[in-house]
Amino acid sequence: MKIDYSKAIISLRVKLNLSQQAMAAYLGVSYGSVSRWERGIYEPTKLVKIKIINLLKENDIKIEECEQNEY
Repeated sequence: MKIDYSKAIISLRVKLNLSQQAMAAYLGVSYGSVSRWERGIYEPTKLVKIKIINLLKENDIKIEECEQNEY
């Protein structure tokens, strides 16, 4: 399973009603990092990916909804 972290972060922000700045503070990263991840320019570090996956589970967002299409 390959998670689309761009979709995952956007889904989390919408569900939690957070700005990119607030999400960055929540994850312990810069605003620029969240912005680049959402645009698909970069992917989060392994530690942040774990935090995102845990947040998805805690907030009942199905990881399948954030999977990348491989076609």
